[in-house]
Amino acid sequence: MTMSAQPMPERVALAFPPGFVWGAATAAFQVEGSTGADGREPSVWDTFAATPGAVVGGDTGDPAADHYRRYRDDVALMRTLGLGAYRFSLSWPRIRPFGRPEPRGLEFYDRLVDELLAAGIQPWATLYHWDLPQSLEDQGGWTARDTAYRFAEYAETIVGRLGDRVASWSTLNEPWCAAMLGYGSGVHAPGRSSPEAAVAAAHHLLLGHGLAMDVLRAAAPNTPSGITLNLYPVAADSPADADAARRIDGLQNRLFLDPVLRGGYPEDIADDLAPFGFDQLVRDGDAELIAAPIDWLGVNYYRGYRVADSPRTGSEPAGREWPGAEHVHFVPDPAAPRTHSGWEVQPGGLAESLLQVHRDYRPVPLYITENGASYPDSLTNGEVVDEDRITFLEAHLKAAHDAVSRGVDLRGYFYWSLLDNFEWAEGYAKRFGLVHVDYLSQHRTPKRSAQWYSEVIARNALP
Repeated sequence: MTMSAQPMPERVALAFPPGFVWGAATAAFQVEGSTGADGREPSVWDTFAATPGAVVGGDTGDPAADHYRRYRDDVALMRTLGLGAYRFSLSWPRIRPFGRPEPRGLEFYDRLVDELLAAGIQPWATLYHWDLPQSLEDQGGWTARDTAYRFAEYAETIVGRLGDRVASWSTLNEPWCAAMLGYGSGVHAPGRSSPEAAVAAAHHLLLGHGLAMDVLRAAAPNTPSGITLNLYPVAADSPADADAARRIDGLQNRLFLDPVLRGGYPEDIADDLAPFGFDQLVRDGDAELIAAPIDWLGVNYYRGYRVADSPRTGSEPAGREWPGAEHVHFVPDPAAPRTHSGWEVQPGGLAESLLQVHRDYRPVPLYITENGASYPDSLTNGEVVDEDRITFLEAHLKAAHDAVSRGVDLRGYFYWSLLDNFEWAEGYAKRFGLVHVDYLSQHRTPKRSAQWYSEVIARNALP
């Protein structure tokens, strides 16, 4: 007796919800170039990049990806890829150099937004992605409470100009990085290294967020507005390491999530940070301002952390970007694949970060506003075959789909980054883009990952 062969079941596509937003992201200083053009003031990143040894290779923000002059070509590329949205940041030093509105800077963003709309692409604008005007840093930067009020003035200038056309606003991008890397460890601009400065900057950034939300509500009441945080799941191997996990989760995640979504700072982290002056920073009314209702929360995800209270094999101690947690050790996973940046590839952590917000906070629509990886891409015979990035993308989109299937209200995904660009302290040494940029010729070449992502967008599903 013979048995007939059974047909193989068809692979079921993993579909995303109807209306899911598919996009890609950039940041002004990383892509625009033209740092001295049309009245733009130097930013803290111009000053930092000019400091010997601060940036790999001595690279600066020029030429970056020359987006300031080539934005029309870049929008045409986005349209070819089928992007539904483009998340970009606005340059404070272009829009209000030395505290005064600059018509030429405003006109650039007018043109960019109009070009996107003509191409059928939603403009998603971020008010602040780390490029503080140097003149404000000279007056104390984010360690000064007054900078939050100057941020609200800047928001009023640009929202009044673009508020009728921008599809969605974000106040801040990754305030943890701006505060802790910029003012704590000093590995990012402005390059200060003080736990007191880092703690002050964190609070004043959040205060600026709250003040800007008031501006957005008044000037663009019908446009969704939110904030973008970099959230990483934190795990420990044993109960003995629970306090280490509490501290790192508190500094990375809860220090920002709690005041925005719960109306106050977590008590345990406020206590941890009291030796650095945190208890002197928060004034009456601050909590209410920071907790201004948001329409959505952006989640930037790159990796997770495993921590311990004492050294482990291969572990590294926490740096100055972790005030009050300097005794904590970060424990690597030797089996995990790594990106060119040396970051462990942990797609499951994306679902965990989304679920953490879903479980622990009031309901709020979520967007993955950054997720991506650098790999040593090479242009060979006119193409970039970046299979590692495709593998990365597929795994993380599966994790995102898993979160949706578990009840998370996830409404969109933005890959970081649309273009290869100036990667902060790494200069031009790391490439995150879907599109390869030859920095000498500024020629753009969509990588194989761009085609793969374009097909996902067209299907609204993973194959």
